[in-house]
Amino acid sequence: MKKLSVGISDFKELIEGNYIYVDKTEYIYKLINSGKYYFLSRPRRFGKSLLISTVEYLFKGEKELFKGLYIQDKFNWEEVYPVIRIDFSKDILKKEDYKKRVIQELEKNYINNGIEMFEKEEDEIGLFEKLIITIYKSYGKQVVVLVDEYDKPILDLIEDIKQAQNIRKQLKAFYSVLKGLDKYIRFVLITGVSKFSKVSLFSGLNQLEDISLNKDYGNICGYTQNELELYFKDYLEKLNLDEIKEWYNGYNFLQDTLYNPFDILLYLRNREFDSYWYKTGTPSFLIKLIKNKKYDVSELENKIVKKNILEKFDIEEIKIEALMFQTGYLTIKEVYQKEYGQEYKLGFPNKEVRISFSENILEFTIKEEVRYKLVDEIITILKKEEIKKLKEKLEILISNISYMYLKEEASYVLAVFVLFYSSGLNVITEDNTSKGRIDLTIIVNNSIVYILEFKVIQNSKEKGNSINQILQKEYYKKYLNYDKIYIIGIELDKINKQVANFEYQKIK
Repeated sequence: MKKLSVGISDFKELIEGNYIYVDKTEYIYKLINSGKYYFLSRPRRFGKSLLISTVEYLFKGEKELFKGLYIQDKFNWEEVYPVIRIDFSKDILKKEDYKKRVIQELEKNYINNGIEMFEKEEDEIGLFEKLIITIYKSYGKQVVVLVDEYDKPILDLIEDIKQAQNIRKQLKAFYSVLKGLDKYIRFVLITGVSKFSKVSLFSGLNQLEDISLNKDYGNICGYTQNELELYFKDYLEKLNLDEIKEWYNGYNFLQDTLYNPFDILLYLRNREFDSYWYKTGTPSFLIKLIKNKKYDVSELENKIVKKNILEKFDIEEIKIEALMFQTGYLTIKEVYQKEYGQEYKLGFPNKEVRISFSENILEFTIKEEVRYKLVDEIITILKKEEIKKLKEKLEILISNISYMYLKEEASYVLAVFVLFYSSGLNVITEDNTSKGRIDLTIIVNNSIVYILEFKVIQNSKEKGNSINQILQKEYYKKYLNYDKIYIIGIELDKINKQVANFEYQKIK
């Protein structure tokens, strides 16, 4: 039985070590025969480095590694090309480290290609250009250029805008080397997490084709459900595929829904559900940004955005939707074709991300021990249909929120929403019906439905509006095929910051 390739991103090591390789060479074959300059954005730990490594060994002509793969009998193995591979995955802690890091990568490529480094040349731009030209002249072949984690030097310093801008300026000059060397280059693939606009980073490199949301390459990284069941069949015996799918499947780049490889490999090894991907380094700047900008994360689920919002990321104007999509905390749930172009409905990709992200947000508001206890109690209440007890738990939640967060009217409403997110139950926010949107729908055990409507009120005359809205708009009709339906109206006092009114009815 082949082994699970946890943490292995070198294609040669993976093949020779008898690890499972999910064959992506059909996409690679299409890439190298359809164009020359490509850019791919994917979340971290999604298989970008393995993709880069596979392309590297392919162009180096190591045919024996590709035995039995799609590309084996289609690639011209007589055409071997020299490869420059630049890896920016190591941390850059300050702007002074950037140049040192680039020089190290270039020096490695000089050595790997048997080229003598220009000792007096200290400029990384000149070193990069001379490396490409010298390799071309030495081998008499065009050069393949592969850049992994192209944006990490910027993201490492993103909290310091001036430093990040400085690094962006230097990277822009570095990548601009490629635009004037077309005759020396056979193929270019640049990968990263974020997708900085061409104007800000790839200015002039107009031939760079972005395949990040090209449906033909949607599955180039990550595992589909069919791939999981085909390649990992021996590891799936006696496991609940539906539960695995709920936890880890759901990423969508306009082809099939996908698993993050890091997640599924660790789950199959440990056979225990956990937030493997989320725990590997949620960017602190993302959570700080949400906190400082006071973003209402409850509005991110089912949010409709235009395609162009997801296609750029700039230091000076960070769109939270674009940032969360590119980093993997949101994904595309539905696509709408409009006269003016495409729109996407966004949402959390799976149970792991929804729970972990919600818990992370709650850490800013209430203590961990209170949070975990409340989540367990609320799950029990909803499963046992003891709805009267729910009001008490919401009051405990609000009374435990730090005063500094209660200064904002929406903060405690958000805390209630996020608490339900983190429960791991089937939670739907902004749930569409023919007559409007339900604030929150919770489905328990595929049989019990709770429909919740929230209002922030300022006086007693406004009491009852929440549950009346559910009744008047007949939100419950959407779920009449379920065994039991409860509607719950919750009103929060804007002045006194407490639960002012709590009403519920059993509809079915």
